[in-house]
Amino acid sequence: MNIDFLQVFLDAPVGLCVTEHRIMCACNKALASMFGYSVERMAQQSLELLYPSVDEFERIGQRILPILSQTGHYADDRIMRRANGELFWCHVSGNTLSQHDPFARAIWAFEDVSQSRPVTVALSPREREVGSLLATGKTSKEIARSLQLSPRTVEMYRSNLLSKYCVSTSTELIQKLLIHSRQ
Repeated sequence: MNIDFLQVFLDAPVGLCVTEHRIMCACNKALASMFGYSVERMAQQSLELLYPSVDEFERIGQRILPILSQTGHYADDRIMRRANGELFWCHVSGNTLSQHDPFARAIWAFEDVSQSRPVTVALSPREREVGSLLATGKTSKEIARSLQLSPRTVEMYRSNLLSKYCVSTSTELIQKLLIHSRQ
């Protein structure tokens, strides 16, 4: 059997891209459709195009670099931005092809999880980061280390999230962050 791997990549049912130094060298149709761009428009663009802000692009890159260096792979759920400006939850996972220079070349998969996890509250970029890490079960101290913040600052963001989601405990907040809507 002769398999056309280029066609498999282009027609895969999940968003895929190959990057060099966080520039998209190639992406498939599912990724372009998910973000509302054409495949041609995404070619040779920075991954920054897909993030809610330049600041989030830079901070998330700094956070994942040591993990990619150590393990060779990374995955999380984060809020991303479509071409029309709409924010949505996305599961992102990737593998580096060079652990000594993780961003030199990597393969990334993107899955739109907005149907089960809609963005319902307006959050700042830092609140999104703290909320994403809280949803993974990390403590405030672990989040502080991960984001290079003081634990007191993380607690301030957690407090803001409690207020925005109209809940009084961290358990309720995590449930709100993880809630699966059947809409």
